[in-house]
Amino acid sequence: MQLGFVSAILPEQPLEEVFRFAAQAGYDCVELMCWPPSRAERRYAGITHVDCTQFTDDDAARIREQAARHRIAISGLRYYPNPLSPQAEEAAAACAQIRKVIAASARLGVGVMNTFVGRDWTKSVDDNWPRFLDTWRPLVDFAAEQGVRIGIENCPMLFSRDEWPGGKNLAVSPVIWRRMFDALPGEHFGLNYDPSHMVWQRMDYLAPLREFAGRLVHIHAKDVRVDLHRLNDVGILAHPLQYHTPKLPGLGEIDWGRFISVLGDVGYAGPVCVEVEDRAYEGSLERRQASLRQSCTYLRNFIPQPG
Repeated sequence: MQLGFVSAILPEQPLEEVFRFAAQAGYDCVELMCWPPSRAERRYAGITHVDCTQFTDDDAARIREQAARHRIAISGLRYYPNPLSPQAEEAAAACAQIRKVIAASARLGVGVMNTFVGRDWTKSVDDNWPRFLDTWRPLVDFAAEQGVRIGIENCPMLFSRDEWPGGKNLAVSPVIWRRMFDALPGEHFGLNYDPSHMVWQRMDYLAPLREFAGRLVHIHAKDVRVDLHRLNDVGILAHPLQYHTPKLPGLGEIDWGRFISVLGDVGYAGPVCVEVEDRAYEGSLERRQASLRQSCTYLRNFIPQPG
């Protein structure tokens, strides 16, 4: 396995500075943000470390040279919109950019593109299903043509009032993953698996590693603390941020030694990327860099540095 981090936590750093910091902090790889240049609509969105809107062979050569100079790999390209939005213009723009990021991943030789399936949050899973198939069959076919694997993250996107009641991502549970993978078989559509989202949903975060081993495209390392005193006060039907808090690896409820052990047992040998969403570390660039150093130090207990 390779230890990396998600570049969203360094939004003000140009790409080469991200590579330089990754090398200095002891990482092997980075997952790079690929939003089209725009204003961010939510935390960790709207960040562009690779602009895929007009991506050329020269752009790919420049980025490969920068990564090679710092001996840092690119674990995947990342763009997380809502391609099933009920707003037709938003959904169409998301799908168009997903295609551009897939193409850029192929041109770079990365071969991984991570995103959300999306959802109309006002409708049930069944009512979303026809649009899921109509939207994602051509996207997965395009990824297969490009030789790129799509990793779908399992975050429910159910944290704010405008995401209630269904959340803006269908791919939140094993029963839905089975249905998706039955409908879209093949190696080019899988999971960018984040165990923290299973924890706050009160689900087993290890079992999916075994059942969906062949669909693990990419892994996120984010921890979470569930505050039972708050949960007992507001209940599971409250907005989840009222009772759970994203944390750095080792500061929450996940047993990372066991998690990495099971990953190894099922044959996973890809990237594990730290995703920092811990507000206790967001006050400055220095604090956010410190959070990445701390996470690297901790996870190196379980993912030794190559060589």
